[in-house]
Amino acid sequence: MDTGLTAIPEADIEKHRALAHSFITRIVVLEDSSPRSQTELAGTGRRFVSTVSTGSVRRTREVELAKTVQAVRPDDQLLSIAQHTALYRARRGLAVAMAVADVFARSTALEDLQARNARSPLEGEDVAAYKRLLSAAAYVAAFTFASYLTQTVESDAEAPGDIREPDYVFDTQQDALKALVAGLDAALAGAKDDADLAPRIRAFATTAIEGLLTRKGRFDALGGFENAHIRVEKDDFTLDGFDVAPGRKVKPLSMTFRKPEEVVGNHIAKYQSLKLAKMLMAYDFDRQLNPFVELGGFLFTFIGDGAPGTGKTTLIQMIAGLVHGYAQVAGVPFHYENFGVDQISSYQGKSGQNCRQFINNVLNPRSIGFGTIDDIDQVAARRSDDRASAGQQEITGVLMDAFAGAATVVRGNSTFGMFSNYPENVDDALRQRAGARWLVDGPQTRDDYIDIFVLLAGKNHKIPLGDHTLYAAQEIQRAVETAYENHARPQEDGLKKVYDRFMDERGEPKTLADIGDYLHRIKEAEPRFTGRAIKNVTDAIKMRAMDIELPDEWFETREAFMGKSYDEKKAMIEELRRPFTMDMVMQEINRYADSEFRYSDRSDDSAVEKIVRDARLRERALAEIEALKQKGLWSA
Repeated sequence: MDTGLTAIPEADIEKHRALAHSFITRIVVLEDSSPRSQTELAGTGRRFVSTVSTGSVRRTREVELAKTVQAVRPDDQLLSIAQHTALYRARRGLAVAMAVADVFARSTALEDLQARNARSPLEGEDVAAYKRLLSAAAYVAAFTFASYLTQTVESDAEAPGDIREPDYVFDTQQDALKALVAGLDAALAGAKDDADLAPRIRAFATTAIEGLLTRKGRFDALGGFENAHIRVEKDDFTLDGFDVAPGRKVKPLSMTFRKPEEVVGNHIAKYQSLKLAKMLMAYDFDRQLNPFVELGGFLFTFIGDGAPGTGKTTLIQMIAGLVHGYAQVAGVPFHYENFGVDQISSYQGKSGQNCRQFINNVLNPRSIGFGTIDDIDQVAARRSDDRASAGQQEITGVLMDAFAGAATVVRGNSTFGMFSNYPENVDDALRQRAGARWLVDGPQTRDDYIDIFVLLAGKNHKIPLGDHTLYAAQEIQRAVETAYENHARPQEDGLKKVYDRFMDERGEPKTLADIGDYLHRIKEAEPRFTGRAIKNVTDAIKMRAMDIELPDEWFETREAFMGKSYDEKKAMIEELRRPFTMDMVMQEINRYADSEFRYSDRSDDSAVEKIVRDARLRERALAEIEALKQKGLWSA
């Protein structure tokens, strides 16, 4: 199937409207008979369960979805807005599902087999192929209908707990859709009022999708549809194969934005933030790919660490503000979301579901996404920490799979930032999935402290500034060059020893073999410096090679850059690219390795402090016990 974006015209959907309307009016479905009686035992609230097995008995049932929805308000013959919306979305979803099934038929041999079967019955191998493709089309239609409801029906209410999984029938696409309509009818039959309709529809659709995904392995004719990208503009509905797209509309972003000049210190982090914001806006919505992913240098994940109060929150506000402003100019949606400790649940599996939903919301290929996990050391636990909750362990697993799992696909429309005051407490494997390390150390120099005080003090005074050029130290190009030069030599004591020994024995590195030898020496001194660390270093080097200054004029209007085609964007970026140098290589190796030694040293220091504290408490306890014994007050 074509992996490009397929837009379904309204005419293809409208031709199915009459049939879709008949489905919500009245259908007859065949169901397995249940031994559970439909009549309650008087005064008990329980139902009679027959001792006679009826598992093989099937019965017909009339389903009238429109009447079920109308019965929510039996005293009013006129449908409310909520009732009308429920029926309209169901009918529209059915029509869209049939149109998508038509797209599947055209992209496979099903359309030809259907035409031949209409003229004369198929024979031989064609019969088996026809049945396989017909079942696959039924599965596609069912998945599309459930996905449509998930994406177009909005509700912030808690999902009800009495929603049952529907029966699944995959003989034909009409049978599959009728089965889901019957399941939806059963879900809405328990609605108490209008407000209960939307959450029940969403809960049913989510349950149906989960059930469908568990059954996907039964169908061997779905391969081509895995890479399908289908769009219905009128409903803002997107289908990316069998990926479960986020079903909640992006709400207007409400947060305090910071300008780059309001971030004092943190020069490298601020510099790379500015680059990252522009990189995200190079994303092409039609191709669903970013030229920086293809050319190298795109930053998918990063971790920022620093002491409390050094500016991590300010940095988040700056990145979100920049991307939000660019997105408004380009006329494209932007989604920012933070995942925090409040989303850790006491229910088994719920924390993992919350985290997966967060990931899906940010990864949505139809928007620019920025996701943050603040205080990640509290949100995600070390796998070896037996004191951590099950919810924290679930989150660690979901994040590891999402950031560098077997099924991770980086399109270049979204990025994730992890922030922590204590990164040494983050699981090693999860921390190494961060492609970049940002040391958020806040203001450092005398000029930094003057700048931040003037900035925060405001203008309600007449005190003179004195002998100081305000914000001159924050000029990003000059400051970042100085910051990068500082990493020509290591900063941490452990890495300094490795570096000095290497320089004494081999001298200044001149070849790739020299670089490999230096990396191997680092590995011997710090076991955490694994192959993944080398990948992160090379990604950082490629980012430096793509460390080009995208002109601000490109982002002032949509037509200048953001509105151009993918190939045009890629060509414009390639013209600015430059090769990386040995200086860049050594700076990025030292910068990354410094962070590993820093985390290791902090972790060791914390462990030593704990042992010392425990020993002191033990000595104090023994002294107090001895004193109690001497007074005759101790009885153990």
